[in-house]
Amino acid sequence: MTSSPAPNPAYGELTSRGAATNIAWHHSTVTRAARQHQRGHRSAILWFTGLSGSGKSTLANAVNSALFEQGLACYVLDGDNVRHGLCQDLGFSDADRVENIRRIGEVAKLFVDAGVVVLTAFVSPFKADRDRARQLVSEGDFIEIHCAADLAVCEERDTKGLYAKARAGQIREFTGISSPYEAPEHPELMVNTGSKNLEESVIQVLAYLESQGIIPQPD
Repeated sequence: MTSSPAPNPAYGELTSRGAATNIAWHHSTVTRAARQHQRGHRSAILWFTGLSGSGKSTLANAVNSALFEQGLACYVLDGDNVRHGLCQDLGFSDADRVENIRRIGEVAKLFVDAGVVVLTAFVSPFKADRDRARQLVSEGDFIEIHCAADLAVCEERDTKGLYAKARAGQIREFTGISSPYEAPEHPELMVNTGSKNLEESVIQVLAYLESQGIIPQPD
């Protein structure tokens, strides 16, 4: 029988986390507060959620462009892009969706610590998964933005033809057709992307961020 390694003051207390053992959290000498002060704005997670075709990625990227034009530190984590790398081993079963969102939540948390406004554009259909992502950061750091659009509108916008394939049974467990979407009950912000144009939607998001002191008020 082997004994557990003794804590080493130079490296922090050695712990186990999931499948990893003998690991310790290392605190950066440059703090989040220092990064935020240098950049002149708060960091936060803007979590865009909604059905496929509701306009999540379009709105997230438009808000990102508006923040960038103001000289703010920002970055978009897009669902399709992440599945090309970080989550390329995952499919679309319920279990894989849970793991996909878990990974995104952990990555988004790192961006917050880096002093960046990180915008995530994922269907993230399950409330419990979104709640777990919220719990990774402090209160006020997680901004859930529901991109609300009726299923019929989303199907009309479906440039990839995914809904038609799902209805034909060619795609299993497709959110909104054969797998449920649990809409946020109390999101920080609900944007009616089914009826509002993109400019109006961007203005609504920016106004909320300004009202919460996440980004500075315009001069």
